Amino acid sequence: MASRIRGITFDLWDTIVHDDSDEPKRKSQGLRSKKEERRHLLWEALDRQSPIPIESVKLAYDVGDAAFNRVWHDQHVTWTIRERLETILKGLGRTLPAAELDRVVMAHEEMECEIRPDLIPGIAEALAALHGRYKTCIVSDAIVSPGRCLKRLLESYGLAGHFDGFAFSDEVGFSKPHRGMFESAAKQMGLPLDEIVHIGDRDHNDVKGPQALGMKAILFTATRPADKDRTTADAICERHADLAAIVDRLAAG
Repeated sequence: MASRIRGITFDLWDTIVHDDSDEPKRKSQGLRSKKEERRHLLWEALDRQSPIPIESVKLAYDVGDAAFNRVWHDQHVTWTIRERLETILKGLGRTLPAAELDRVVMAHEEMECEIRPDLIPGIAEALAALHGRYKTCIVSDAIVSPGRCLKRLLESYGLAGHFDGFAFSDEVGFSKPHRGMFESAAKQMGLPLDEIVHIGDRDHNDVKGPQALGMKAILFTATRPADKDRTTADAICERHADLAAIVDRLAAG
């Protein structure tokens, strides 16, 4: 007999929040892209201590990003921004005073809170329709913004109250599809894994990952349809207006 669905876990980026939708806002304000600003912040801090070509910093930052991506995808771990910057500094053979490194770390972490990306249309209404009837939890990798900032971002949209828990990779110690992320969410919701459905936009992390643990999975395609034709998802959701009905249908078996 199939287990009853009593909980829902949500990916954050490109499922609730439209990733990089803050970039046009930055451009309209005459600001650098996030990628360029991160590199500029580190170069500026280093150059104040001792002159260094910005191209050297950009190259070291690119190498650091490549190392981060390798560890993220192969070991399912997301280094914190501090760890990433320390790795880049080591590659440059440079250090920063503690207070200066703290300032650069904070500027990285707060960037997406200062100029917010957009919510995906219909998510607020979908969460209002689902929370209360189902337990809900965020399960999200923290690539640049740490969990505390991502939670604050959700609070700024008025959405944090729709969740019974938050599993962020920098706080859990692993990233999706590692079972630790979903087990953290299950523990916070007080549910077994086989009574939870996960919704997200990537087939490997958000569908096959939870399915391997006995969960159900919904592929969300409104912002990123790339995996639509190859997914093993139990359902596909093309817009949040349909999400409550899809979850109810899966819950009914």
